[in-house]
Amino acid sequence: MPTAKNGDTVLIDYVVRKSDDSIVGGTEQAGPQSVTIGASQIFPQIEAALTGMEVGEEQTVEIAAADAFGPRHEDRIIEIPRSNLPQDPAPEPGMALSAQQQDGSTATLVITEVGEDSVKADANHPLAGEDLTFGVKLVEIKEAA
Repeated sequence: MPTAKNGDTVLIDYVVRKSDDSIVGGTEQAGPQSVTIGASQIFPQIEAALTGMEVGEEQTVEIAAADAFGPRHEDRIIEIPRSNLPQDPAPEPGMALSAQQQDGSTATLVITEVGEDSVKADANHPLAGEDLTFGVKLVEIKEAA
């Protein structure tokens, strides 16, 4: 039976869990995802696990926070005057904001607290500081030409 190798495009199903075993992502609703091994489309640890797998095979891949989305940085939590925000819709915890950074790129911030005169927003990735476990199943191999 063929095994996945560098350059192959594979279809995978996966589930992502945090260290408390809560599910934070996966392919259950969207269906299998296409990934080309060696194209840096996913974490290198998952590419390494896929290499040599056969269709139907499953593996568990653990990725430490430092190798996933990095540590949480408290300096990425900022206070924004409410006067700098649009009035509609009213800010509430969990709402995402986009902000232009000095280099011109866009950062996403998530409101964590709403006060009378300001809001606190977090620019950390939602999974920063989290160790992740991926349950990966190889569904199909499309061999490289």
